Amino acid sequence: MARSYRLFIVRHLKTTANEKRQYCGWTDCDLLATQGDAIEFPIEVEQVYGSDLKRTRQTAAIYFPQAVFTEDPRLRECHFGDFEEKTYEQLKDDPDYRQWLDDPWQKAPRNGETLEQVKSRVLAAVHELPNEMVVVTHSGVIRLLLDLFSKDQKPFWEWNVQNGSAWQFEWADEQQWKEGKPCTSISEEPITAKRST
Repeated sequence: MARSYRLFIVRHLKTTANEKRQYCGWTDCDLLATQGDAIEFPIEVEQVYGSDLKRTRQTAAIYFPQAVFTEDPRLRECHFGDFEEKTYEQLKDDPDYRQWLDDPWQKAPRNGETLEQVKSRVLAAVHELPNEMVVVTHSGVIRLLLDLFSKDQKPFWEWNVQNGSAWQFEWADEQQWKEGKPCTSISEEPITAKRST
Protein backbone atom coordinates (compact mmCIF):
# COMPACT_ATOMS: atom_id res chain seq x y z
CA MET A 1 0.00 0.00 0.00
CA ALA A 2 1.35 3.43 -1.00
CA ARG A 3 2.37 5.77 1.78
CA SER A 4 0.53 9.09 1.97
CA TYR A 5 2.46 12.29 1.34
CA ARG A 6 2.05 15.12 3.84
CA LEU A 7 3.32 18.67 4.17
CA PHE A 8 2.83 20.81 7.27
CA ILE A 9 2.75 24.53 6.54
CA VAL A 10 2.91 27.07 9.39
CA ARG A 11 2.37 30.82 9.14
CA HIS A 12 4.82 32.96 11.09
CA LEU A 13 3.67 34.62 14.31
CA LYS A 14 2.33 38.18 14.42
CA THR A 15 4.67 40.95 13.32
CA THR A 16 4.85 44.71 13.82
CA ALA A 17 3.64 45.11 10.21
CA ASN A 18 0.68 42.76 10.84
CA GLU A 19 -0.33 44.88 13.82
CA LYS A 20 -0.28 48.01 11.64
CA ARG A 21 -2.10 46.12 8.85
CA GLN A 22 0.69 46.87 6.38
CA TYR A 23 1.63 44.86 3.32
CA CYS A 24 4.93 43.26 4.29
CA GLY A 25 6.41 41.04 1.60
CA TRP A 26 10.19 41.09 1.35
CA THR A 27 10.63 43.71 4.10
CA ASP A 28 12.35 42.13 7.10
CA CYS A 29 9.97 43.11 9.91
CA ASP A 30 10.15 41.87 13.51
CA LEU A 31 7.81 39.64 15.47
CA LEU A 32 5.83 41.39 18.19
CA ALA A 33 7.17 38.84 20.68
CA THR A 34 10.27 36.72 20.20
CA GLN A 35 9.51 34.33 23.04
CA GLY A 36 6.72 31.83 23.50
CA ASP A 37 5.86 28.19 23.96
CA ALA A 38 7.13 25.38 21.82
CA ILE A 39 4.25 23.39 20.35
CA GLU A 40 3.09 19.81 20.18
CA PHE A 41 2.94 18.59 16.60
CA PRO A 42 1.60 15.35 15.08
CA ILE A 43 5.09 14.35 13.92
CA GLU A 44 8.59 14.51 15.37
CA VAL A 45 10.07 17.73 14.00
CA GLU A 46 13.83 17.58 13.54
CA GLN A 47 14.15 19.88 10.55
CA VAL A 48 12.14 22.90 9.45
CA TYR A 49 12.24 24.71 6.12
CA GLY A 50 11.22 28.32 5.71
CA SER A 51 11.80 31.57 3.94
CA ASP A 52 15.00 33.47 4.66
CA LEU A 53 13.14 36.35 6.31
CA LYS A 54 13.63 37.02 10.01
CA ARG A 55 9.99 36.50 11.02
CA THR A 56 9.96 32.88 9.80
CA ARG A 57 13.32 32.05 11.42
CA GLN A 58 12.12 33.56 14.71
CA THR A 59 8.82 31.67 14.57
CA ALA A 60 10.61 28.38 13.87
CA ALA A 61 12.91 28.99 16.84
CA ILE A 62 9.90 29.53 19.13
CA TYR A 63 7.78 26.64 17.87
CA PHE A 64 10.52 24.12 17.11
CA PRO A 65 13.53 25.10 19.28
CA GLN A 66 15.36 21.79 18.77
CA ALA A 67 14.91 21.62 15.00
CA VAL A 68 17.48 22.56 12.36
CA PHE A 69 16.20 25.48 10.25
CA THR A 70 16.93 25.51 6.51
CA GLU A 71 16.15 28.78 4.75
CA ASP A 72 15.07 29.14 1.14
CA PRO A 73 14.29 32.58 -0.37
CA ARG A 74 11.86 30.92 -2.80
CA LEU A 75 9.48 30.50 0.17
CA ARG A 76 9.19 34.25 0.70
CA GLU A 77 5.93 36.19 0.70
CA CYS A 78 4.84 37.96 -2.49
CA HIS A 79 7.01 40.98 -3.30
CA PHE A 80 4.59 43.91 -2.94
CA GLY A 81 6.93 46.38 -4.66
CA ASP A 82 5.79 49.98 -4.16
CA PHE A 83 2.97 48.75 -1.90
CA GLU A 84 5.43 47.47 0.73
CA GLU A 85 4.74 48.80 4.24
CA LYS A 86 1.57 50.55 3.11
CA THR A 87 -2.00 49.89 4.29
CA TYR A 88 -5.27 49.47 2.43
CA GLU A 89 -6.27 52.97 3.53
CA GLN A 90 -3.12 54.43 1.99
CA LEU A 91 -3.58 52.48 -1.26
CA LYS A 92 -7.34 52.24 -1.82
CA ASP A 93 -7.50 55.14 -4.32
CA ASP A 94 -4.49 53.95 -6.34
CA PRO A 95 -5.77 52.47 -9.64
CA ASP A 96 -2.78 50.10 -9.88
CA TYR A 97 -3.62 48.76 -6.45
CA ARG A 98 -7.28 48.20 -7.41
CA GLN A 99 -6.21 46.35 -10.58
CA TRP A 100 -3.86 44.14 -8.56
CA LEU A 101 -6.60 43.26 -6.05
CA ASP A 102 -8.93 42.33 -8.91
CA ASP A 103 -6.40 40.06 -10.67
CA PRO A 104 -3.30 39.31 -8.54
CA TRP A 105 -2.40 36.30 -10.74
CA GLN A 106 -1.72 38.46 -13.80
CA LYS A 107 -1.29 41.97 -12.37
CA ALA A 108 1.69 42.87 -10.19
CA PRO A 109 2.05 45.66 -7.65
CA ARG A 110 4.27 48.37 -9.14
CA ASN A 111 7.81 46.95 -9.01
CA GLY A 112 6.50 43.77 -7.40
CA GLU A 113 5.49 40.32 -8.62
CA THR A 114 2.33 38.56 -9.75
CA LEU A 115 0.95 35.47 -8.03
CA GLU A 116 1.96 33.50 -11.14
CA GLN A 117 5.56 34.49 -10.41
CA VAL A 118 5.17 33.60 -6.73
CA LYS A 119 3.61 30.26 -7.72
CA SER A 120 6.56 29.40 -9.95
CA ARG A 121 9.20 29.91 -7.27
CA VAL A 122 7.16 28.44 -4.38
CA LEU A 123 6.34 25.24 -6.29
CA ALA A 124 9.98 24.86 -7.32
CA ALA A 125 10.89 24.96 -3.61
CA VAL A 126 8.17 22.73 -2.18
CA HIS A 127 8.58 20.06 -4.85
CA GLU A 128 12.07 19.47 -3.47
CA LEU A 129 10.80 18.82 0.07
CA PRO A 130 10.78 15.33 1.57
CA ASN A 131 7.60 13.75 2.93
CA GLU A 132 6.29 15.02 6.27
CA MET A 133 8.31 18.22 6.20
CA VAL A 134 7.36 21.32 8.20
CA VAL A 135 7.58 24.68 6.43
CA VAL A 136 7.32 28.04 8.20
CA THR A 137 6.27 30.68 5.70
CA HIS A 138 3.82 33.50 4.95
CA SER A 139 0.08 33.95 4.47
CA GLY A 140 0.36 34.58 0.73
CA VAL A 141 2.33 31.38 0.21
CA ILE A 142 -0.19 29.37 2.24
CA ARG A 143 -3.16 30.93 0.41
CA LEU A 144 -1.45 30.07 -2.87
CA LEU A 145 -1.04 26.42 -1.85
CA LEU A 146 -4.64 26.29 -0.62
CA ASP A 147 -5.80 27.79 -3.91
CA LEU A 148 -3.78 25.28 -5.94
CA PHE A 149 -4.42 22.07 -4.02
CA SER A 150 -7.79 22.41 -2.30
CA LYS A 151 -10.94 20.97 -3.85
CA ASP A 152 -12.76 23.92 -2.25
CA GLN A 153 -12.71 26.57 -4.97
CA LYS A 154 -12.55 29.58 -2.67
CA PRO A 155 -11.21 32.92 -3.98
CA PHE A 156 -7.57 33.58 -3.04
CA TRP A 157 -8.27 36.45 -0.66
CA GLU A 158 -11.03 34.56 1.21
CA TRP A 159 -8.74 31.95 2.77
CA ASN A 160 -8.39 32.84 6.45
CA VAL A 161 -4.76 32.15 7.37
CA GLN A 162 -4.08 33.41 10.88
CA ASN A 163 -0.65 34.18 12.30
CA GLY A 164 0.75 31.04 13.93
CA SER A 165 -1.76 28.71 12.24
CA ALA A 166 -0.61 25.32 10.92
CA TRP A 167 -2.04 23.47 7.93
CA GLN A 168 -1.71 19.83 6.91
CA PHE A 169 -1.78 19.07 3.18
CA GLU A 170 -2.15 15.36 2.42
CA TRP A 171 -2.08 13.38 -0.82
CA ALA A 172 -2.77 9.65 -1.22
CA ASP A 173 0.82 9.13 -2.34
CA GLU A 174 3.90 10.99 -3.56
CA GLN A 175 2.97 10.49 -7.22
CA GLN A 176 -0.27 12.46 -6.80
CA TRP A 177 1.71 15.23 -5.12
CA LYS A 178 4.27 15.35 -7.94
CA GLU A 179 1.50 15.45 -10.54
CA GLY A 180 -0.07 18.47 -8.81
CA LYS A 181 -3.34 16.70 -8.07
CA PRO A 182 -5.71 18.19 -5.47
CA CYS A 183 -5.13 17.05 -1.90
CA THR A 184 -7.10 14.15 -0.51
CA SER A 185 -7.42 16.30 2.62
CA ILE A 186 -6.43 19.71 3.93
CA SER A 187 -6.90 20.58 7.57
CA GLU A 188 -5.90 23.33 9.92
CA GLU A 189 -3.89 21.60 12.62
CA PRO A 190 -4.58 22.27 16.29
CA ILE A 191 -1.43 23.59 17.95
CA THR A 192 -0.88 22.71 21.57
CA ALA A 193 1.76 24.49 23.59
CA LYS A 194 4.17 22.25 25.47
CA ARG A 195 3.88 22.71 29.22
CA SER A 196 6.56 21.69 31.64
CA THR A 197 5.33 19.26 34.28
